[in-house]
Formats: sequence, C-alpha cells, structure tokens
Amino acid sequence: MPAPAASPVRPPVKRPPAAERVYTHIKEAVLDRRYEGGTLLTEGDLADAVGVSRTPVREALLRLEVEGLIKLYPKKGALVLAVSAQEIADVVETRLLVEEFAVRRAVPASAKLIARLEGLLDEQRQMSEAGDLAAVSVKDRCFHAEIVRHAGNEILSRLYDQLRDRQLRMGVAVMEAHPGRIAANIAEHGELLDAIRAGDADGAAHVVRRHVSRVKVLVRGEDR
Repeated sequence: MPAPAASPVRPPVKRPPAAERVYTHIKEAVLDRRYEGGTLLTEGDLADAVGVSRTPVREALLRLEVEGLIKLYPKKGALVLAVSAQEIADVVETRLLVEEFAVRRAVPASAKLIARLEGLLDEQRQMSEAGDLAAVSVKDRCFHAEIVRHAGNEILSRLYDQLRDRQLRMGVAVMEAHPGRIAANIAEHGELLDAIRAGDADGAAHVVRRHVSRVKVLVRGEDR
C-alpha cells in the first residue's frame, strides 16, 4: 500500500512586533474606554500587561502621543487625554460637512450600497442585543463610512477615515452615558436607509444633520 501523504507543514504564525502589540493594546483600550480620559499609564504596568520590555512600550507611547490620544510626562507615565468640548465640536462640524455632501452624492444609490447598509444595520442590532458597546460603535461608524465611500470622492473618503478613532471613542462615551441612545441610533440609521432607498437626497441629508448633530449634545452630557 502506498504510504499516506504527509500533511503539509504550515509555517508558524508570526507575531506582530512588540511595539505594535503594545500600541494595539493601548489604543483599543483608549477607544473603548477601558482606559478613560485622565488615567495615568505607567511603562511598567503596560509592559507587564502585554508581556514585553519597557523599550517597545516607550515606542508605542510616542506613537500614540503623536496621534493625540495621550500626553507623555517624563518619569511619571502617560496621561490618557479626555475628549475636549472643542474636539467634539470640530469632529461634528467636519462630519456634517462630509456626510451631508456624501449622502447627496450617493443618491440614487446602487443595489450594492443598499445591501451593504442593510447588512451593517443588522449587525449593529445584533451587537446591541449582545451588549457589546465597542462593536456597536464600530458598526455605527462603518454605516456612515460606507455612504461616504460611495460618494465617489477618494480625497473626501480619506479625510473621513482620519476621524475614525475620535468617532469610535465618542460613540462608546455616548452609549455608556445614554444607553437609550443605542436604540435611537439604530432607528435613525433605519430612517436614513429608507430615505436612500427612496432616492430622497434632501430627506437623507436632513436625517444625517439631525443624527450627527445629536452627538455633540450627548457627549457633553446635555441630553435634551
């Protein structure tokens, strides 16, 4: 009998560099608010948490400081920066400029865009039922980004992508402070999808303005 064929040898999975692992650990924790604004992070604690030496921790912290998520204090550690009122206003203003323009350009929408938005809305409902706020925030952001991408302006799409981290962080903050807003967000996404399906560019732009403007009020804690 012929000998059985040998199983193919799979190459070992290569782990990301140590500094990249630290960077990912801190960034994810900041964005989903496990490390909230005002938290002081120390090199030693971070090195222990990720299982690396302090050198890659320093490298990761420098990168995150450039991105505006932390502030380094020599011999003390790194302070997680809180979301400021000015940052909230700037993000909302930029989102309105980009998203109102994009949704008008995306209408009439292709069947591909409508199917993609339907899928993201279903996923957002599922994540909401599971109580995964970070995942809900990601799906929320993806829903809006999909519309921007289908506007057909690559420069605008890249500009919008630069808001990603701030959007995710604000999204989790809103849902933690206002749990009822999760269902409202999903309902408003449904309204927006209905307007896009109907080819109503003005109606879709109106929903976007109402929906996005609400973020500024909620993150500031001025629910009304």
